[in-house]
Amino acid sequence: MSREEALQLAQEKDLDLVEVAPAADPPVCRILDYGKFKYVQTKKEREAKKAQKSTALREVRFRPGIGQHDQEAKLRTVHKLLGTGAKVKLSVIFRGRSITHPEIGVTLLRRMAESLQEEAKLEKPPAMEGRSLSIILIPVARRDGQESDTAPTDQGLEEAAPVMAEAQGEDTETVVQETQHAQA
Repeated sequence: MSREEALQLAQEKDLDLVEVAPAADPPVCRILDYGKFKYVQTKKEREAKKAQKSTALREVRFRPGIGQHDQEAKLRTVHKLLGTGAKVKLSVIFRGRSITHPEIGVTLLRRMAESLQEEAKLEKPPAMEGRSLSIILIPVARRDGQESDTAPTDQGLEEAAPVMAEAQGEDTETVVQETQHAQA
């Protein structure tokens, strides 16, 4: 129908003529209440926004000399964060002369990753960022109680080896072999 006829029909019904598909040949228009149309659209957008899952990066910090009980308390915090679906960054913060012994931080992060092996996998291997050593863990998606096929210490082992070797004062191949042997 022509544009004039469509406008006249819309005015008779006291509604608006809205172009819904301008790219089509010929363009597609609808006769509707434009205010209600916009309201419904914004309502759908809000619902879609609610349904989106945002993955937040949460950080848990450690010190090299952390006690066993404090370590367990932080481990419970990490369990809760992973349970909510958030990525978790574990950082060992070095102060003063403690930076001269980064192997303590590597050992601490390795212990944490091994204890979280069932519910998280390693996204980013250990890396020094200024005066802190950190890793990033992501939650493992489980379906019907299936075991995860990748352990956090398996993924990125070759990438993490140079950092761990540097911290321990060893060569990269030795660290990879020792870690694989420890996992077996």
